[in-house]
Amino acid sequence: MRRLHSENHLIERIGWLRAAVLGANDGLVSTASLIVGVAASTASTGEILVAGSAGLVAGAMSMAAGEYVSVSSQSDTERADLARERRELEQDPAAEREELAAIYIARGLDRDLAVRVAEQLMAKDALGAHARDELGISEFTTARPIQAALTSAATFSSGAALPLVVAAVSPAHLAIYWVSAAALLFLAVLGALAAKVGGAEIWRPTARVAFWGALAMAVTAGIGHLVGKAV
Repeated sequence: MRRLHSENHLIERIGWLRAAVLGANDGLVSTASLIVGVAASTASTGEILVAGSAGLVAGAMSMAAGEYVSVSSQSDTERADLARERRELEQDPAAEREELAAIYIARGLDRDLAVRVAEQLMAKDALGAHARDELGISEFTTARPIQAALTSAATFSSGAALPLVVAAVSPAHLAIYWVSAAALLFLAVLGALAAKVGGAEIWRPTARVAFWGALAMAVTAGIGHLVGKAV
């Protein structure tokens, strides 16, 4: 008998991958931009490091809180939908079976087969079948607020630490150039790694994150330079 092979699908990574990429990219871009903007105002190395460190801590906490709140809202919506579906299954299981069968008919099954499939799936796990096929809720896409918050905070801190380290070892008058170059390199690597893990082609995501990172730093540097002259 032929043995079934196990498969690792990329969709299984979507929950943590989204939070990880968002956190690292945000930490890198925002902290590098902050450092470049402060450096453009002719600040000293100490002032640059204070601003960068504050940006790292504040950003990590903000990312964690924002991710937790947004994903918790998604989780609340999922629970409400499941509770309503559970009530409908208790009140009118026949109508729910027909609703599930209609979904399978729309996907290409003939009516008799669709009804049999709906009956068998509902006999095993009625709520699970409706959650998956009617509501689009699965184990891979279920909202996990704590996981998302911790992942975002950790990856933001990791991304933010990179330009901060570069700023610490670079002369104040060269911090703009050192941090900008290092940030663009790190962004390109991050884009390539995210594409690789997600199974996508590499060049477009790499160019995308590098472009927006460069734009963010350029705008911040310009503002920092103008404010530095004004004060």
